[in-house]
Amino acid sequence: MKQTNPFQKNQELTLEITGVTSEGQGVARCEGVAFFVPFALPGETVKAHIIKVEKKYCIAKAVELLERSPHRVAPMCEAYEKCGGCALMHMDYAEQLKTKTQIVKDCLERLGGFADIEVQDTIGMDDPKRYRNKGSFPIGFVDGTAVFGFYAERSHRLIPLFDCPIEDARITALARTVTEWANRNHVRVYDETTGKGYLRACVIRITSTGERMVAVVTKGELPAKDSLVKMLDVESLYHNRNDRNTNVLFGDRFTLLKGKPQITERQGDLHFAVSPQSFLQVNPEQTKKLYDTAIRLLNPKPDQTVADVYCGIGTISLAIAKHAGKVVGIECVPEAIEDAKKNAAANGIGNTEFLSGLAEDVLPNLVKKGMRPDAIVIDPPRKGCEEQVLSAIDESGVDRVVYVSCNPATLARDAKILSNFGFRIEHVQPVDMFPHTQHVETVVLLCRKNIDDHLEFTWTDEEFGNKGRKATYEEIAAYVQEKHGLHVNNLNIAQIKRKSGIIERQNYNLPKSEDSRQPHCTSEKEAAIIDAFNHFKMI
Repeated sequence: MKQTNPFQKNQELTLEITGVTSEGQGVARCEGVAFFVPFALPGETVKAHIIKVEKKYCIAKAVELLERSPHRVAPMCEAYEKCGGCALMHMDYAEQLKTKTQIVKDCLERLGGFADIEVQDTIGMDDPKRYRNKGSFPIGFVDGTAVFGFYAERSHRLIPLFDCPIEDARITALARTVTEWANRNHVRVYDETTGKGYLRACVIRITSTGERMVAVVTKGELPAKDSLVKMLDVESLYHNRNDRNTNVLFGDRFTLLKGKPQITERQGDLHFAVSPQSFLQVNPEQTKKLYDTAIRLLNPKPDQTVADVYCGIGTISLAIAKHAGKVVGIECVPEAIEDAKKNAAANGIGNTEFLSGLAEDVLPNLVKKGMRPDAIVIDPPRKGCEEQVLSAIDESGVDRVVYVSCNPATLARDAKILSNFGFRIEHVQPVDMFPHTQHVETVVLLCRKNIDDHLEFTWTDEEFGNKGRKATYEEIAAYVQEKHGLHVNNLNIAQIKRKSGIIERQNYNLPKSEDSRQPHCTSEKEAAIIDAFNHFKMI
């Protein structure tokens, strides 16, 4: 079989860098092959050494800078290029913001198929240093000494740190105290290769009120506990026991050793109780900009109901609740839901309801029971939304969705699915929550297509059939599976609904054409779905 990649490992060549990937790597092309070069900038020419060869691309290391970008700067961290935490610290900050805008645009166009999408300039920070309010530090043993740090990229090789310029300085000072305690008391550091030792990690938070929380993670019991309590002068100190051979940071057992069980974070005129496992945005200054943008685009009204999917401890839910009639929050972490309820009560906000469970279970169930929100905000993890969540959004009949994303790739994928359901992107606003890293937060407003794109149908209940009953996607799929032995997904059903002229509500929004990016549905499946429509008297 002919090899499509003509290059070989350890080969050296000259490359002209033309772009940056969503992972922050420089991009070049040579003889039709893509090259990814970490720490190289667009406009630079580098002598590169190939370290990995795949069928259609190579990964190379820049060994000599032949032509330098005017946007290259000296990194402000000694561990840069070793630690896996930052990828763009060698780029001046103004160019970082432009790069992140382009990353979002490229993902939406290339992965989502949104041609010529307008993306607003990324909202940056006035001073992009010392912004992180949380540090999660693995602890290792180097040259006979316990040290904290971060792992090198795509490895569990610890890069020791004394400080980190994107962390609040008080956080790294507390991490140094933890390792000082370990060394002073000869606490054995956990070795993940042998499973022996005690001290695994420390997690440190500091809130805008100045309160500090430290959680020390060990395998087994905590040695020299009294000494740790004495050395750490903080508002909240926890021990977490994690005996499992796992990469998951926390175990199930938390023990409060000192101080308060929760510390207080303030956002505007709201205050929130924060526990060790609480999700909280790590950049307080940018969080305000992010939430203000999301609420402005959501535009909730006093007589409207808003669903907040993946609501965490209710930070954005409570901000929305000041403008909406009711907010329903959904979150899979039970402890976060309990915190959200307490936060609502503590802030005197009574127009919220918080539900614990997987979004892909809770939201479809609410919609099936008749919930029809006026607007929905979704803020999923990096993997994006489950298909059931997106289908439930469509079935709810909502016309306005604000999607808050920390991953432009899964944002593009989910936005494409929502566009197949009749939504279109109205506004894209990146916010730089993580300066000097490749990560970017994005707020997107999606609305049902405008009136020019509508096909208008009116009918009476009698004309509609079955007194206006609409079968759910789940019911249609179950019918097709039982009668025809075929598996059809929600996008298959949505496509055939449009093709059959079924309108799920008056002025339902249809795309102008069935474009090539629509999911393919075989003629056999199409016939089975149409049979289900007839069975449920939908046509």
